[in-house]
Amino acid sequence: MCGIVAVIHADTCSDSAAADLHDALYLLQHRGQDACGIATCGSGGRIYQCKGNGLASKVFSDGERIAELPGFMGVGHLRYPTMGSASGSEAQPLFVNSPSFLDQEAHRHINTDSDSEILLNIFANELNESGKARVNAEDCFKSLEKTYKKCEGSWACTAMIAGLGLMGFRDPYGIRPIVIGSRKVEGGTDYMIASESVALEFFGCRPEDIRDVLPGEAVIIVKGSEPQFRQVQPAASYTPDIFELKYLYFARPDSIIADGISVENARFKMGEKLATTIKTELGPERLAQVDVVIPIPETSNTSARAVAKHLKKELANGFVKASDL
Repeated sequence: MCGIVAVIHADTCSDSAAADLHDALYLLQHRGQDACGIATCGSGGRIYQCKGNGLASKVFSDGERIAELPGFMGVGHLRYPTMGSASGSEAQPLFVNSPSFLDQEAHRHINTDSDSEILLNIFANELNESGKARVNAEDCFKSLEKTYKKCEGSWACTAMIAGLGLMGFRDPYGIRPIVIGSRKVEGGTDYMIASESVALEFFGCRPEDIRDVLPGEAVIIVKGSEPQFRQVQPAASYTPDIFELKYLYFARPDSIIADGISVENARFKMGEKLATTIKTELGPERLAQVDVVIPIPETSNTSARAVAKHLKKELANGFVKASDL
């Protein structure tokens, strides 16, 4: 689940990456309301972080705490818990210093019940195995290849490596969505990686400058350089999670995810399919007893409109979503 975002500015003297991340978290808030956080990288490779339980407005004090997060690049996270606890320690981004299981094998400390922290430490340990104090993009790609061989599951991740840049990578089945986009600025190009295109569009990315990170693919953006893409593991059978993360439930209707498919259009077509099924299952007599079509807000609104249109029934509101949810 969850929402992820990462930003890197062309201007390494910039201190406004956190502002872009903060805006993106508001746009992606529907992907997680349990906890959120931002980590940025400032001058000298120093990491600044603010995170905690609650909505973005609460954790960042309606934007007032963004001034505490200088830096030209950073990552942000919105938590929708599927593992671990409700403890504030589960809030992300997570931080690790690569050179320290993974207990017995790599002598690394796992501080939470989050599977994300395990994945992070496996990758950090592989980086440590390079024996370098300063890693490059090739080291990261090779470490990811080894990480993928040790891990099985679904993930869409962003990561920041102080002194180097940003990373984004996706599980080989393409279960979790992740997109990357760019915007031209004076002096170069800024980049954003996020769960949904709606954050990139607000950032200033044109539709033609947005693309999916493919299943099993990774992208690394070294500061001052263009993105480098690498297939770190062969793509498996493409099985996007259409319920929890995309078309049926999680995504905003104005997002474009998974190979350029509009969430709004996908939901409407699902409604058309559902209407056909309803006609077949109910038959004319029982269908005549249907008075109205009522969506459960908000993600079913589009599909309900399609059902009502094709069944020639009234679309009515029977439920109201609480404004604070």
